[in-house]
Amino acid sequence: MPNPVLSDIQLDPIELNGQEPYSQHVNPIWVKLLDVLGMNVRYTRSNGAELYTNDGRVILDCLSGYCVHNAGHNHPLIVAELMAEMKAQTPTMLQSNVVESAGQLASVLCEQAGGKVSKAFFCSSGSEAIEAVIKFARACTGRPDIVYASGAFHGLTCGALSIMGNDFWREDFGQMLDGTHAVPFGDSAKLEKLLKERKIAAVVLEPIQAEAGIILPPAGYLANVQRLCRKYGTLFVLDEAQTGIGRTGRFLAAERYNVQPDMIVLAKALSGGLVPIGAVLMTDIIYKSVFHSLRRAFIHTSTYSENALAMRAGLATLKVLRRERLAERADTMGVELRDHLRASLASYEMVKEVRGEGMLNGIEFQAPRGVSMKLSFEAFKAIHPALFGQILMMRLFKEKNILTQICGNNFMVLKVAPPLVISEQQMHHCVAAIRDVVDTMHSSAAFWSDALNLGRRAMTA
Repeated sequence: MPNPVLSDIQLDPIELNGQEPYSQHVNPIWVKLLDVLGMNVRYTRSNGAELYTNDGRVILDCLSGYCVHNAGHNHPLIVAELMAEMKAQTPTMLQSNVVESAGQLASVLCEQAGGKVSKAFFCSSGSEAIEAVIKFARACTGRPDIVYASGAFHGLTCGALSIMGNDFWREDFGQMLDGTHAVPFGDSAKLEKLLKERKIAAVVLEPIQAEAGIILPPAGYLANVQRLCRKYGTLFVLDEAQTGIGRTGRFLAAERYNVQPDMIVLAKALSGGLVPIGAVLMTDIIYKSVFHSLRRAFIHTSTYSENALAMRAGLATLKVLRRERLAERADTMGVELRDHLRASLASYEMVKEVRGEGMLNGIEFQAPRGVSMKLSFEAFKAIHPALFGQILMMRLFKEKNILTQICGNNFMVLKVAPPLVISEQQMHHCVAAIRDVVDTMHSSAAFWSDALNLGRRAMTA
């Protein structure tokens, strides 16, 4: 008996029965943390750069789900393409067919990436893509070791954790991969010392270190890394999970720095923030080192690799990026955003620097010099090093309806990474809100007392 078409199906409304099931069966500690921060709100819908809550608030998203929503929340074209795919009822995830949309998406990605890459492996996340990178690099070079940069963030699976630039993420999880080596981001001399041993399969870097605090590469650094990798037979890999798909004002940040990696990791924004996706773009030589015979045609795969929804979402996202010139928009508006932030925050002693590229920006703070603020700052820094950043982020959310976050490996940097569709008016609102909260930080004792109270609540929660 054939299945009914979707239009004939009567759907029951989704029943929401509170957070108790989540607290019982998913992650109660996450619920407690949101409660402590005053961020446990119920969202009803999202559109563009805005989030709507059940109590009537409109939140401006300046985090983009850690650079997932480059095209904005629920972009109508991407949503329409996904609905069309569902209504078509085409076979998906057969695991025994050629997925034509995967070929189309791979073709467009490789063309957009330019340079050397000509093949794509699809998966479900950036972490999974990094796992593929490690395997493929070892297969291609016959070498065991991987180099990464201090402060790096590449994902939370065990292989990715092995090249994570902060030990916090590895605590309690046991032994990781052997043969991984950290070098300072920007230090070519220390990198070359390792590469000379000719045991390094790949150097894996973020072109801009997002979670380390929006750290930009020194002039010529990435080009020099590429040169050294070619000199010593090592693969050069860029993890563009956060920097890619127009975020930094180019399709890839690699374009901005005039490099052509052997492998490129994409994820997050590639599907418009609507379907899990990851991809590794690579050269023919790397591809053939893994898939070199019929016996190995399926030697590396993933259940949801090349699923029709993700592929259709990827194609639609690239169409939106091109039609709306979102990379170009991120480039010009990013300059404007940083200029406004610098002008608005220049007089405040705790603001150290505003930096970034495109719509990937960070505001770095520093310890105050004044005695009264310094004593308070040191007090709640002793409670937890992230407390200052969390109170800053909490005030932006509760008082100014701005959603953002501090960087995962640098708690003194506030990330400002709105969807690339953000309007001028929304951008100015963001700048004004940050200025107001920073002003309160410098002029009101309540900012510091609230931080201490938050720290005490967090210790007893």
